[in-house]
Amino acid sequence: MAGQATVLVDGSRLSQLDQQLLKLERFLALISGLAVFGLMVLAVISVSGRNALNAPLPGYVDWIEQAMPLIAFLGISYVQRDGGHIRMDIVLSRLHGRGLWLFELISVVLILLLMLALVWGSWSHFDRSFDFGAPLWSRDSSIDIGIPLWPAKLLAPIAFSVLCLRLALQILGYGRAFLLGLETPVAVPLIQDAAAQAAAEAEQFEGQD
Repeated sequence: MAGQATVLVDGSRLSQLDQQLLKLERFLALISGLAVFGLMVLAVISVSGRNALNAPLPGYVDWIEQAMPLIAFLGISYVQRDGGHIRMDIVLSRLHGRGLWLFELISVVLILLLMLALVWGSWSHFDRSFDFGAPLWSRDSSIDIGIPLWPAKLLAPIAFSVLCLRLALQILGYGRAFLLGLETPVAVPLIQDAAAQAAAEAEQFEGQD
């Protein structure tokens, strides 16, 4: 399962790269959140139109299909940076020092190999849909109102490529921690124990009384 994690920063080049990539990840996560809000608005419009005017929003399902990659993919790198994806915390909590960093390093390398394959496959999927010579540059479109599908298909390789950059930074972070025997490396998610989680939550709510 995913636990509470923290990412340390310092003045090193690795940490600076982490902070620069974080800006892009936050922007993509914001777009993903706006897409969720947009779907809520479309749902209200469609249901209200159906009930009040017997005229639901045309192509509502098509717009949902277009928005799903925004919701599903754009935030994955941001979540990976904070260690929010599913993790084997029961195993990781029993490891310490170089053993922990080696386990994390191997895991992230395997994830990166998978994501590189997904970037290649998703780009090929987009390439089959995109055509400069076709109307709206698209070889295929949605069933109801004919929205071109290539913009939605392009989001997958873009989001996966950003995730690959994040994974590459984490490989450097874990590799550096393993080689130097660091206790608190930067640019990687560090799982907090129960006491640290409680302290972080108390600090977050401090002054809100």
